[in-house]
Amino acid sequence: MPGDIAGDIITGPVSKLLEKMRRNPRADWKIRDFETLAAQHGFRVRKSGGSHVVFLHDDLQEALTVPARRPIKPVYVQRFVKLVDKLGEVSNGN
Repeated sequence: MPGDIAGDIITGPVSKLLEKMRRNPRADWKIRDFETLAAQHGFRVRKSGGSHVVFLHDDLQEALTVPARRPIKPVYVQRFVKLVDKLGEVSNGN
């Protein structure tokens, strides 16, 4: 609920980071930005030999593999945002 202190603490920063990614996929995003959002949304993170990071969630059939080197291409940011959005749809029963 907006204005709820507990809700703001849990969802405020995550929502802001997700919205920043949504608005500007070309920014200089770091893999730790992805990992922060992944942790907040219950994704498992698997590092694949150091060069890639795989994001998985038990409620989703697909996973996303992101090259860990920078710069991270905008297409990976867009795919990650879509994956988080899809999780929200699954959680809401849509």
